[in-house]
Amino acid sequence: MKEGRFSHQIAAVPIDLDEQRCAEVCLVTSRSTGRWIIPKGWPMKGLLDAEAAGIEAKEEAGIVGAVFPSPVGSYTYWRRTRVDFRLTRVDVYALRVKRRKKRWKERDQRSVAWVSLLDAADLVLEPELSTLLANLPANGPVCTFLGQGGSIQF
Repeated sequence: MKEGRFSHQIAAVPIDLDEQRCAEVCLVTSRSTGRWIIPKGWPMKGLLDAEAAGIEAKEEAGIVGAVFPSPVGSYTYWRRTRVDFRLTRVDVYALRVKRRKKRWKERDQRSVAWVSLLDAADLVLEPELSTLLANLPANGPVCTFLGQGGSIQF
């Protein structure tokens, strides 16, 4: 792989408020290793990356919601391929949960967990993703996520 080259993925961090109005996020297990991750995938032709992140959340976790138009952050990880490892940058978009579906595309392929931001940071293995989750605002009554396109409040 040439220096400075990497793969690019998009992800959603689905966020809802618990009974105490504190942020909780949805984690899913990866299909190949069973490790905890956030819903992620590849950019989709003809769609904005934020829209593609929303589709990944729906397919992998059964989450429908409003996706913030600019990333709340990004992380990198080494993605295993059949022949090597590829450095992959993942742009992460906040998704405000509107509905949790009872049935969805990958329901039988993944486990889903709703946890606090700090618990999520402990459960994921990618250090940069852990840091990103730990630094998101966690307490109500209003959680505000700032980005290039403005802010989203819960």
